[in-house]
Amino acid sequence: MKQTAESIRDRFLKLGIDINVEDIESRLDELITKFKVPSNEAQRSVTNYFLKKYSIPKNEFYMRQAEPQLTKIADISENGQWANLKAKVIQLWENTHESISQVGLLGDETGIIKFTAWKNAELPRLEQGESYLLRSVVVGEYNGRFQVQLNKNSSVEKLDEPIVVGGGDFTLAVRESEFRNISDLAGGQWATVKGKVVQLWENSHESIEQAGLIGDHTGVVKFTNWASSELPDMEEGKSYMLKNVVVNEWGGKVQIQLNRSSSIEELDEDIEVGSATTTYFGAMVDIQTGSGLIKRCPECKRALVKGACAEHGKVKGEYDLRIKAVLDSGTSTQDALINRELTEELAGISLDAAIAMAADALDPGVVLDKLKHELVGRYYTITGHKLDRYILVDSITPKTSLDREMLDEMLTLNETLTGSEVQ
Repeated sequence: MKQTAESIRDRFLKLGIDINVEDIESRLDELITKFKVPSNEAQRSVTNYFLKKYSIPKNEFYMRQAEPQLTKIADISENGQWANLKAKVIQLWENTHESISQVGLLGDETGIIKFTAWKNAELPRLEQGESYLLRSVVVGEYNGRFQVQLNKNSSVEKLDEPIVVGGGDFTLAVRESEFRNISDLAGGQWATVKGKVVQLWENSHESIEQAGLIGDHTGVVKFTNWASSELPDMEEGKSYMLKNVVVNEWGGKVQIQLNRSSSIEELDEDIEVGSATTTYFGAMVDIQTGSGLIKRCPECKRALVKGACAEHGKVKGEYDLRIKAVLDSGTSTQDALINRELTEELAGISLDAAIAMAADALDPGVVLDKLKHELVGRYYTITGHKLDRYILVDSITPKTSLDREMLDEMLTLNETLTGSEVQ
């Protein structure tokens, strides 16, 4: 903290203002220790306090701090450093927070670094594959890795000549992310994980190479392998080491994304997946809102709400069928997600037929009504993978009749599940 305080003091000394370093350190300590403000934010807050105190315009100050010479990515070495970069946008990622405009990877001939452009900066949007002069970006540090942030003091200028990108900091032999169990993953991390591909999902968007679930002995997590990463495909049921993946969080759930600095290594072992398969037996007592004929975002495949994607805004959605069911065993309840293929099989209705039914009635709600009429109140055995409160259903079997032996078996099964991690 003393080093940071001295760095702030040195910046003001360049303007002929000598601030007591103990005063700076005291203010930093209060923000960081007492109020738990992140270090970067604390530095900015303290700096802005003294700018206001001495009537120094912010733009003038920050432009002075970002020296006119360019900084190479490999030379970034200080948390809180201001810099000018010439870099190419290697990859843009799915954005997971409303305050962020864009997030992804920048690269120059010396290395690759993560960047975040804040929405309130109101900067032009960067394009993947294009090169830019980025002025007055600020360096942050998270989990031992530097990243750059574009804010209100930054500027963006598109370059005609492309920047040649090298490996630098993210070359695997130089710096490899820490190995983590899936249950220990948290948003914002870079990580290396080992797991078995439990499930691959049907993918219809050109920007995604593969998406699905990967699991280890501690749990299961969603993964996305972007087409721009140029990584090999994985096979369902095989085990892999995924190095340098980015962990994001959406709706309280973590997911991992493979990018150009990631690598995939097939393993000659069969990794045991914790709670790999869960079986539940009970009556379907409800089909929740958001079931039936829905529309998904063509970019990220999230279900649209009132015609809008939480990530990409108003989009032209793609039709899909699904069921968000609640099963009741008599002693417990279980939420289940049933995909299009199983919904079609279970309800005896195809996606095309559901679309036609909704068009005739001018109301997609008729599909949900049909599903409730056909399925609610009946008994089913479902099998799938547990993810948060849901079972992602791989198979579902109707039970047309129940006898005492079957009821006893159901209660025994579900009491066992209640005592395990599944419930």
